[in-house]
Amino acid sequence: MYLAYIPSPSTGVLHLGPLPLRGYAFCIIIGVFVAVWYGGKRWVARGGKVGTVADIAVWAVPFGLIGGRLYHVITDYQLYFSEGQNWVDAFKIWEGGLGIWGAIALGAVGAWIGCRRRGIPLPAYADAIAPGIVLAQAIGRWGNWFNQELYGKPTDLPWALEISAAPNREAGLYHPTFLYESLWCVGVALLVVWADRRFTLGHGRVFALYVAAYCVGRGWIEYMRVDEAHHILGLRLNVWTAALVFLLAVTYIVISARVRPGREEVVEPETGTAEGAAGPVADGEAEDDTAGTKAAAKTGSADEAGKDGKAAGKAGGKGDGVPAGAETAEKS
Repeated sequence: MYLAYIPSPSTGVLHLGPLPLRGYAFCIIIGVFVAVWYGGKRWVARGGKVGTVADIAVWAVPFGLIGGRLYHVITDYQLYFSEGQNWVDAFKIWEGGLGIWGAIALGAVGAWIGCRRRGIPLPAYADAIAPGIVLAQAIGRWGNWFNQELYGKPTDLPWALEISAAPNREAGLYHPTFLYESLWCVGVALLVVWADRRFTLGHGRVFALYVAAYCVGRGWIEYMRVDEAHHILGLRLNVWTAALVFLLAVTYIVISARVRPGREEVVEPETGTAEGAAGPVADGEAEDDTAGTKAAAKTGSADEAGKDGKAAGKAGGKGDGVPAGAETAEKS
């Protein structure tokens, strides 16, 4: 007899009136909103503009979803392309199956495109959204709870996860690896925010710290899982992936700290200013105006000189401009 356990939902579909919404998709959507919202707050705090994070997310999120699905389908191709399987199921993303490695890799490509369009350095953007991304992962893992998937080995711990019988699973109590990873992601978010404030990280090192810390947790959590996976030298493929990505992230932190210490002073350039709107044409017009002003000044001076001469001639009694005093002296 078990004293306590975590029950699984009887269905993975939430009904909002007549609209059915799968729990897995709902968790992904909520996670995206949290990532964009929190990333936007951090971006503005760094000196960026309101709305920039959301604008770039329009590129990053679709790329990330495609990349996550591709990684899952490629690494678990037997679920869709082996004998007796329907390859059309590879497109049913709402049934679960997103690989975080592919999501981050291809999502970064989308973010790079968005940053290029705005003239923003990608490392600065990545640093701003890193805690939001890992919080989105923490929320998204609850989608696995709705689908009763990616659980660990059998256990009789009080926080064991109850799994019901289905064609591809046996009923029982298992380690809730989805919960372990969700809590780990929250811890990573707190670590990244603290380290960013404590050490004033920049140039992509906040994002690299997030990646490295996540990989540490993903390694031991992945080792606990019992779902089908490819193995290399006795270890699951994702364990090797986590180890490799961890090394790359740590290497980046070390090299970046030496090459580009400190943090970016400007993360988003000013655009649309009056000076920038003037451009080369305005400069040309300014030069023409200056030249015209000089010419007008010369013409005006000549005209004034002529008028002075005539006035002097009238004062002397003749139009030749000889002073009256000189003429009197000559007669004397």
